Amino acid sequence: MEQKQPDEKTLQDSQKHYSEEGFWNKVAGVAKKAGIKIIYLALVLYYTANAETTSIVHKGIIYGALGYFILPIDLLPDPVPIVGFTDDMAALGACLATVAMSVTPAIQEQAKERLRIWFGDYKEKDIEGLIKNNDKNEKSN
Repeated sequence: MEQKQPDEKTLQDSQKHYSEEGFWNKVAGVAKKAGIKIIYLALVLYYTANAETTSIVHKGIIYGALGYFILPIDLLPDPVPIVGFTDDMAALGACLATVAMSVTPAIQEQAKERLRIWFGDYKEKDIEGLIKNNDKNEKSN
């Protein structure tokens, strides 16, 4: 099934819906149903947005994607079985591709630690390949 990706205007409009409380409420409420991949992407973006080294431009892009993730109404409503989170995955994935240079190995590890708390001993292969490390981050850490 093809993933529907929200357009730039939708993400910009969604930015106003982002809040830290809204993010944690959404993640806690849908973690098991959404699955480890979506939650991992959301956590990586959250921690990247909160990193001092992340540019204000990248923070704005991230908050737009996380705002879209938080919204209860989107292209494919989350309660729809199987496909309900595909648009969220597409939005988070597109955002991550855009801000990848701001994602450090330390941020990825922070997200993985939160996954261990929520999902227990998960399989690394379940999230393998979701984040493409770039040379800048690998050399700086």
